[in-house]
Amino acid sequence: MQAEIITIGDEILIGQIVDTNSAFIGQLLNLNGISVKQISSVSDNREHIIKALDEAKERADIILITGGLGPTKDDITKKTLCEYFNTTMRFDETAYQDVVNLFAQYGKTVTPINRLQAEVPAICEVIRNYNGTAPCMWFDVDGKVYISMPGVPYEMKALMKNQIIPKLKSRFKFPFIYHKTVLTQGIGESALSELISDWEDSLGSVNIKLAYLPAPGMVRLRLSTKGENETVLHSNVESKIEKLKTIISQYIYGYEIFGVENETLEQTVGKLLREKNKTVSTAESCTGGYISHLITKVPGSSEYYIGSVISYSYEIKETELGVSKDILDTQGAVSQPVVEQMARAIRKKYNTDYSISASGIAGPSGGTKDKPVGTVWVALATPDKVISEKFQFGNHRERNIQKTANAALNMLRKELEG
Repeated sequence: MQAEIITIGDEILIGQIVDTNSAFIGQLLNLNGISVKQISSVSDNREHIIKALDEAKERADIILITGGLGPTKDDITKKTLCEYFNTTMRFDETAYQDVVNLFAQYGKTVTPINRLQAEVPAICEVIRNYNGTAPCMWFDVDGKVYISMPGVPYEMKALMKNQIIPKLKSRFKFPFIYHKTVLTQGIGESALSELISDWEDSLGSVNIKLAYLPAPGMVRLRLSTKGENETVLHSNVESKIEKLKTIISQYIYGYEIFGVENETLEQTVGKLLREKNKTVSTAESCTGGYISHLITKVPGSSEYYIGSVISYSYEIKETELGVSKDILDTQGAVSQPVVEQMARAIRKKYNTDYSISASGIAGPSGGTKDKPVGTVWVALATPDKVISEKFQFGNHRERNIQKTANAALNMLRKELEG
């Protein structure tokens, strides 16, 4: 059983708004066993909408449409659907009363233009919209289901969760779809692919597909499977992940289950610090406070995070962290002894159990032959040692900052996990 999502609106195509509706609908459909074949965005144009519907019905059994249901002249979806299904408009009294009730909540009366919201194609089944004036419309034609929803996200979300998904599940029988993602850090996509090649080849025997999802400084491995027995699907995936852990355990820092709120690297680090009753501080140069930002995004981080010094200049490295001027002059700020001195100093300054520091050349300029753009040193100070590592990330400034922060947090995570 395949579904297709069509979003309608010029505002999406020109980038005035971001289409978050498709992401929400796609995730909700997947969680309920419905695979999405394609997502399309089309303009507020009759010909474009009709062509999209014609193409969608060749690929999918369920076509979900959002947008273009407002009362103004530029919203043409309802009129186009009426033409597409060769039907006429009818006035739906229930839909009209919903509009009246909604207006009454704000002490207003329904205007003639808003009254038009209660006019719907004669052959559709109206699904009441309790959060807006445009009703949802359900068409069951030639074995295909077409569902037209308002584009306002909170209206669409309520309709999908409370009415459309239950109605689809009563109309069709769907299989189970299960996704679980392994989170890795410290190894690139191509190197990871080579390392787990044989394991990846074994997934087909139990109908599991693997997707590589790279991000700055990390790679997510999503395992996906589909079938009639949910318990068997979960067991197959968990069995394969256990085998994967014997190959790349040093790179795995967490997991995501599709549809469940994901634990980020900074959340994992925060949880470990809290469990061990430990504290951390940071000394940042090239990241400009981004490591601190990630740590403090986590609610309750004040329990374990003490503070930071953003030592962007040589002067601040010297005056605030006591970094040796001789070392700065001879080896430069982007060097192992400097980043280690930064880590030691901030740990002592703020009396924390751990500290992490970073210094690098984020770019796009500032690189040399010996230290090209993307060269970064990260250090971790603990109660009894300092460890450091050199990275070569590339020439994209924003990605270099993100990769450095992830590398620093992962270094702390591995130390906390022993």
